[in-house]
Amino acid sequence: MSSTGTTDHEATGPRGARHERDAADRLLRAATRSGAHLIAEAASLVQGWAVLADPIAGAVYSTPAAAAADGVHAAAAPREHPHCTQRPAAGAVLVLAAAPTVPPGHACHVATTTAALLEVRGQRAAELRGEQMRLHTTLIRLLLAGHTAAVTETLGGNRLTHVTVYRLSGVDLPTAHEVLWRAVRPSLAPYADAVTLMGRRDGELVVAELHHGGDDGRILRLVSRLSERHHLLAGMAGPLPLAEMPTAHSDAAAARHSATPDRRVVPADALGASRLTPLLPTAPYTRWAGAVLRPLSPAHQHLLLVWLRIGSKPRAAAALGLSAGTVRARIRDLSRLLGADLEDATVRAHLLLALRAPAPAPGDDDSGRSGSGNGSSPPGPPGPARLESLPDGLLDTQAVRTWAIGLVGGLEPHLRIALACWLRHHARTAPAAAELHVHRTTLAGWLTQCAEHLARNLADATVRAEIHLALKATRTGPDDPAALPRRGGRTYRRL
Repeated sequence: MSSTGTTDHEATGPRGARHERDAADRLLRAATRSGAHLIAEAASLVQGWAVLADPIAGAVYSTPAAAAADGVHAAAAPREHPHCTQRPAAGAVLVLAAAPTVPPGHACHVATTTAALLEVRGQRAAELRGEQMRLHTTLIRLLLAGHTAAVTETLGGNRLTHVTVYRLSGVDLPTAHEVLWRAVRPSLAPYADAVTLMGRRDGELVVAELHHGGDDGRILRLVSRLSERHHLLAGMAGPLPLAEMPTAHSDAAAARHSATPDRRVVPADALGASRLTPLLPTAPYTRWAGAVLRPLSPAHQHLLLVWLRIGSKPRAAAALGLSAGTVRARIRDLSRLLGADLEDATVRAHLLLALRAPAPAPGDDDSGRSGSGNGSSPPGPPGPARLESLPDGLLDTQAVRTWAIGLVGGLEPHLRIALACWLRHHARTAPAAAELHVHRTTLAGWLTQCAEHLARNLADATVRAEIHLALKATRTGPDDPAALPRRGGRTYRRL
């Protein structure tokens, strides 16, 4: 039975007190069922609408559903909605819009009671949250260990075939974890279309959304808002088949290392998005890449790709869940296997180029047709593929030269020499400054000018690799530190 409007006289008399008790009883019964039922009952009692608005998730509950946007707007700008009654509730804001016939006192009573019951529900949820969070972390560990069947059986979702992984880091991570938990309201209910797992591991927050092929972007929107609000950096990878959870996990870490305060969530497929590889003649490119990578297993290729994307062995180890010593040892072994010095900047740039090559077309092999139909010169006679040098006709095309000039053209001589030296030293300022015979502060200032001129993020290892190749493609003479223009003085002392 729905409530009816009361007069102010009734609200203050015995009948009004009885009416308020009845309203409180109805709200209490609804609270024992669910938060959604509680909000629906509150809307019924004020004969209007009710919304529980979360600053990250938006409308958590809304009755009717069409009032969700109004409730979120009212919570964000309360002065612009004086007709609404608002109360803080369990980290969110309860917004009630009563009908004109409902006395303000009654609306305030309903709002206060509803907010108090939401707080009680929130406290109860907080008591259970620790156990649930530990369960989520355990399930994530099982997925990373390859026990996908056990996890899907636990979740009861036979339709859960793919996963999208987010890895977040930042100072305010514990608070962000609780906020995201409340916003997502994760459930392990069986036969759900999607299940979201989240847990803190090794000082970061891992979010894994299990779904069927594709997601609706809801978790991405929440992670984006959370990152902005709590100043986090995040990487995203997927959707990938559930069996490739370890790959998605390490790819997300590699992407996170390219995140910046201006771009807090970086997807792995956009990481160092190559502007060079689409310009290369397809057939020679794929044949050379296939020949270079032939000694490597998929696991080897993945380790190298993560390392080259991140640009640091310790951070690659953290992304792969290995020790730094293990990663160093494996890279040394792969260096011997490839017969190349992987500490050389040019070799690294060529290897990254090979790892990002498209899959060969059907029927295309090492003895296939020369050229690619785009006017490039045919490859030379077959020989052993090397990482130290690229085959003829790969980077010396007009399209690549135009790209390289557009990227690094116009750099002043001292900036070009300094940038090339810094890249050869794998973005380490101290040894590059020592070779250039300039102060580290001077070199840092020059690199800032280079980043502004190039309009590129020099902190991204994949961007640095392409700039290194562009400098080589446009070089008219050796970018030798000895040729650095000198002006004398303490900062630019002569050799």
